[in-house]
Amino acid sequence: MMSTQDRMFPATAMPDREWWHALWPDPDKVVSALRIGQGIMVVDLGCGDGYFTAAIARQVGAGHVVGVDLDPVMLEQAQAAYEGMSNCSWLLGDAMALSRLLDASADYVLIANTFHGVPDKTAMAQEIAKALKPNGRLAIVNWHPLPREQTTVFGHPRGPKTAMRMSTEQTRKVVEPAGFKLETQVELPPYHYGAVFIRTH
Repeated sequence: MMSTQDRMFPATAMPDREWWHALWPDPDKVVSALRIGQGIMVVDLGCGDGYFTAAIARQVGAGHVVGVDLDPVMLEQAQAAYEGMSNCSWLLGDAMALSRLLDASADYVLIANTFHGVPDKTAMAQEIAKALKPNGRLAIVNWHPLPREQTTVFGHPRGPKTAMRMSTEQTRKVVEPAGFKLETQVELPPYHYGAVFIRTH
């Protein structure tokens, strides 16, 4: 059965847990590479079952992380798994309404493995800009634009179709018109990169 997330944003549904954890064995290392600091307010947009949300919560310490997803089943799983984390909360809602969902502006928004399926990527970036503080950051974790048959986990091709994958330059071209500037790119082996943007206006 197709999830709510996959109906709204094609090829972005939460994958099978076993291969997902094999691909991302150390989510804390990913969060650290993306330069998510302590004491800040972070939104994990399209958080799924909260795999990266929990790592962010561990990183921000006295800060706060909000996991946002439009799939109630995924969000319930995340809430159940991370119920004891006092600096973590959850919001059910559409990413395209993010600024209206939040009670306060965020310092940092992470959108991991979802951006390739967003129909209007610049509109999404504009909505995220509204939800960020001045000089806030947006990190987009994307698959490198490699042929799908080359991105294997457990011997099988994984990830979105080859045609949906975006280079850093393609990502920059649709995000920067929304009021961002690419600050840095980090490699997230074996198949991903993180493009970190700063809000400029």
